[in-house]
Amino acid sequence: MKRREFIKDLTLGSFLLSSSSGFLFSQKTPDLALIQGESPTQITKEAISALGGIQKFVSKGDQVLVKPNIGWDRRPEQAACTNPKVVQAIVELCLEGGAKKVKVMDHSINPAQRTYVRSGIKEAAKKAGAQVPYPNKHRLRKTAIHGAQLNEWEVYTDFLQADKLINVPIAKTHSLTRLTLGMKNWLGAIGGNRNLLHQNINQAMIDLSEFFKPALTVLDAYRILIRNGPQGGRLSDTKLHKTVVAGVDYVAVDAMGATFFNIEPSQLPFLQMAHKKGLGEIRLNRLNIEKRKV
Repeated sequence: MKRREFIKDLTLGSFLLSSSSGFLFSQKTPDLALIQGESPTQITKEAISALGGIQKFVSKGDQVLVKPNIGWDRRPEQAACTNPKVVQAIVELCLEGGAKKVKVMDHSINPAQRTYVRSGIKEAAKKAGAQVPYPNKHRLRKTAIHGAQLNEWEVYTDFLQADKLINVPIAKTHSLTRLTLGMKNWLGAIGGNRNLLHQNINQAMIDLSEFFKPALTVLDAYRILIRNGPQGGRLSDTKLHKTVVAGVDYVAVDAMGATFFNIEPSQLPFLQMAHKKGLGEIRLNRLNIEKRKV
């Protein structure tokens, strides 16, 4: 090749590489992924894929704790606990991504021996390869929270020892906070007399969310509980929404979840307070949201 042709080809190649790089960098990862579809498994995996894949959140050798809502002795179709297929999909992805160990755990309201089984979560998580321990009071440790309301509280050491936490709440109504989504789900990571937190529940939710700092929040809105939350009981209390929302900004995930109940995020005190503190965004029009059906 003549030198002049070589330089010409080199210049063209550099231009194409530069253009390609610019194109790649312009493909910004969305702040939130909202995926709808018939399969809870598929929409969960698609939502995480839209955020860049599980490798963005889980590294090889990590010990991961997946925190669903397993609070109530209810079947999956009653929408009081996280959909077991959503939990199973996340466990599978974590292990495929190189996690050394995955635990699935919650401090349930009803006895864990019943809720873990009736919700379908124990079987689904174990099938995917996770450990599914019951909450053990001997594994509680008084821990500094450094929150505005909670200075210290008893926390299960399973959560403290994990390298990564993934929050997997279900979207449903709540008699005390109007809705229970991701931020309130952290009450299932602690022990003690949780009723004491009800006096200032919004601040307690913020304190716990800021303390646990999940690597990822995946909101199960496949079937949501629109009445008589948080435990429901009747199928007529539920609505098939066929949606999963995933994001790093847990405040934004909850803000999106609020809209499924025709509630403006700014109408929920815990979201207003979290946003004012700079913990996340509730103005959904300012976010890059990938929405699609599969």
